[in-house]
Amino acid sequence: MSYEISSVHKGEKVEFTNPTPAFYEALGEDGMRKLMYSFYDKIYESDISNFFPQDEEEFNKVKEKNTKFFIQICGGPKVYDKNTNAMEMNEYMVRLHDDFSIYEKSRTEWLGCMQEALEECDIPQELKDNFWSYIERFSKLTVNTFNDEGKYYASL
Repeated sequence: MSYEISSVHKGEKVEFTNPTPAFYEALGEDGMRKLMYSFYDKIYESDISNFFPQDEEEFNKVKEKNTKFFIQICGGPKVYDKNTNAMEMNEYMVRLHDDFSIYEKSRTEWLGCMQEALEECDIPQELKDNFWSYIERFSKLTVNTFNDEGKYYASL
C-alpha cells in the first residue's frame, strides 16, 4: 500500500472501522508498544512536537497513555477504558484534541510519523493496510482548524 492520505473537508462525515484484532494479535502487546513508542519518538522529533509536552517525563506519560488507547482499539486488553469517563473511546480521543488548533498539515505530519513507524513492523502488509485505513480516516476527525480560520468540531 502506498499509505495514501486523503484531504479533509470541513463538515464531512467520516466513516471508519476500528482496526482488525488480527493487527494486535500479529504484534502482541510488546510489538504494539514497540510500534507506538517508535511512532511517538518520531513525533517528538517532528514539526508537530509542540503539541506534546517538552518535558521528557511528561511526554513519556502521554506516550504510555496513547499506547494504551491503541492497544485497546486494536483488540488488545481493556487497558484504556478508565480514561474515557464512560465515553466511547474514539469519541473521547476526538474530544481530547478539541483544545488544540489542528490543521490538515499537522495531521499529514502525524500520519507521516505513523507511516515510518508502521513500515518498521514485520507483519503482513494487509494488516498494516487495515490499521492505516483506520488511522487515516479517524485522524480526519481531529482536524478542527481550517485555512479560512474557521473552527469545526467533528462528531461521530
